[in-house]
Amino acid sequence: MISESQHQSLREKYSPEGSLLRRQQMRMLEILQEIDSICKRHGIQYWLSSGTLIGAARHGGFIPWDDDLDIEMMREDYDRLMAVLPSELPPTMALQTHETDPNYFFYYAKIRDRRSLLVEGNNYDRMWKENGIYIDIFPLEKQPIWLHKLGENTVGHMYKIWRTSTDDTKSIRKVMRWFHFNRRFVFPILRILCRLSGTDVITSGMGIPFHNRRYANDIFPLSTLKFEGIDFPVPHDYDHMLRLMYGDYMQLPSEERIITHCAKLEFLE
Repeated sequence: MISESQHQSLREKYSPEGSLLRRQQMRMLEILQEIDSICKRHGIQYWLSSGTLIGAARHGGFIPWDDDLDIEMMREDYDRLMAVLPSELPPTMALQTHETDPNYFFYYAKIRDRRSLLVEGNNYDRMWKENGIYIDIFPLEKQPIWLHKLGENTVGHMYKIWRTSTDDTKSIRKVMRWFHFNRRFVFPILRILCRLSGTDVITSGMGIPFHNRRYANDIFPLSTLKFEGIDFPVPHDYDHMLRLMYGDYMQLPSEERIITHCAKLEFLE
């Protein structure tokens, strides 16, 4: 972990108390605490992931410039969580999947804050119903990387249609046709091939365009780390997993490599 003085210097530069980014981070933390409570109530295993996990290990909380929060879980737990969230989330939060937001075409879920309005730089969210601050929930599956990339190709075509759209009404219909074709035909076939492969590689679920490899021995049994002063689940050997995925993750990136997702943010209350 970096020194406290170094962390505080970065916080003062990127997300001082009261700043828009720090308020966004605290709203994401509020969502995470709600999800943590629901998962504990139902015996669902999840863990901090990606930049959120790096933040816990290196900063003891959010990376000072980070404007998103990610968690992961195995597909079986993901399906269980999706079943209980609609009835257990407070009114200030909303589950965002295709089932709850018909134009939403990602193959992973978001939990949205309903007391804010966020516009992302990629503009993918321009026809979604829910547009508040969010955290991402990623399902993981056992699958060879080469096979996962086959599914990524079909999803990439969906994204291209949406990025190059000149008529959103027509384009969203094309995107949703691909979305359903993948879910009903492409992904079930790929999952059969995954089972036949006998792989021990774990990566993002079908249709999610990230394919960093993970292994069960690195993840389970889960451990905990402090994140913003609160204990949250993390992979058992998070250090090995992060080094496998990112190399020397304890090294701070140069400023030109810092990327944010939010283009516009407004707090409604």
